[in-house]
Amino acid sequence: MTDYVSPKELLQEAVQLARRKSDLPVRDMLIRGILAGAFLGYATSLVFMVSSQGLPPIAGAMLFPAGFVMLALLGLELVTGNFALLPAGVMAGTVGVTRLLRNWAWVYAGNMIGSVLYAALFYLAITNWRTGNGGAIADLMKVAAQKKTLAYVTLGPSGWATALVKGLLCNWMVTIGAVLALVSRSTVGKIAAMWLPIMTFFALGFEHSVVNMFLIPSGMMLGAPISVGQWLFWNLLPVTIGNLVAGTLLTGMALYVTYPTATAPAPSQAQLSTAGQEEHQAAFANAAGLH
Repeated sequence: MTDYVSPKELLQEAVQLARRKSDLPVRDMLIRGILAGAFLGYATSLVFMVSSQGLPPIAGAMLFPAGFVMLALLGLELVTGNFALLPAGVMAGTVGVTRLLRNWAWVYAGNMIGSVLYAALFYLAITNWRTGNGGAIADLMKVAAQKKTLAYVTLGPSGWATALVKGLLCNWMVTIGAVLALVSRSTVGKIAAMWLPIMTFFALGFEHSVVNMFLIPSGMMLGAPISVGQWLFWNLLPVTIGNLVAGTLLTGMALYVTYPTATAPAPSQAQLSTAGQEEHQAAFANAAGLH
């Protein structure tokens, strides 16, 4: 028996998942967002560790999806994935716009906290608590951080637009990965489906806002001559906008339009009354030892 979930069923599950995400309390959005940011930081630092050992870049790209898989299987909150899932819920009528914005804001904050926290801990680890320079991996991270900021600064408006387009191309694949997490009933199937688009975006060198929340602060801590303003304006802002546009329009709304999902009708008063009677009867039977 196949464990494949058809696109229409997949969108139905995505809409319900969007509703559950929108209903999360602030505490859970923050905690799950922090963990997701840290896990992507782990995956990114793994890539640079592999690169520092002289392996080709594709080797790192093949390993990077491990972080995304871990956070997805644990049901954590990644804002770039939510850029697609919650708009689908809005279109289906299960998520309100206010709830969507609430989720995006708190999860974005959680991802930022987790990414920067892991960056600080990773910095302390590779520099032996600030007694060393971090070696080859630190050099690679400083160069990468400057390519993602100062290289755009030198291009002016064209650099800002380039970051935006790379953010768009990145999250088109990332959100496909988030949706494909629902395409299989088995854990192995979910992992394989998620791995492909995530590896693709990373191998192509596109821009992911949460990955950069770890990478650029890490480069700054290691001595890259990047200011906070340059990071925020020349990378985080355009990349986040690109990530949002791709997730919302090219994945969430596009898939919903071509695989429209009918929302479940609200139960009638008679159905609620019948359900309540059945629940009381079941409770009575349990108490009487009939089950």
